[in-house]
Amino acid sequence: MNRPLVRPVEPADFAGVARLTVAAYETDGQLKSEPRYADVLADVAGRAAHGEILVATDPDTGELLGAVTFVQPGSRYAELCGPGEAEFRMLAVDPAAQGRGAGVALVEACVARATELGCTAVVICVRDGHAEAAHRLYRRRGFVRVPEQDWAPVPGVNLLALRLTLP
Repeated sequence: MNRPLVRPVEPADFAGVARLTVAAYETDGQLKSEPRYADVLADVAGRAAHGEILVATDPDTGELLGAVTFVQPGSRYAELCGPGEAEFRMLAVDPAAQGRGAGVALVEACVARATELGCTAVVICVRDGHAEAAHRLYRRRGFVRVPEQDWAPVPGVNLLALRLTLP
């Protein structure tokens, strides 16, 4: 199996990115307590207008495997990042494509983009009690918990802050 390719999203990808992102969050149980969040996840054009969306594709078939939104401080989708930091959000891998390296490839692309921009760190939020595979991926990559930045956008949705310091 070849490593997924990561590239910027194209408008022709928007429907596929919306589908796979909502499917990934539904499969993981993250929409049970906040079903309206599916509308935010599905608004790929809106996210693309306020950040960079990267997609992971199968290098042989071009199939969309996953997507992520990369943002900088002050942008509409930034939740944690401060000056000199970058953040990624809504990382999702199609449930049918999990285990093919798309998540790792997307995280590495975000770290590379932050490094290219001269950022000092990448910060992210992960939902407490969900996506254990994602938690493992971030720990392996060197992200560390920043409990003082944990927060809850709505009651019952607890987000844990993680940070990767860049060289």
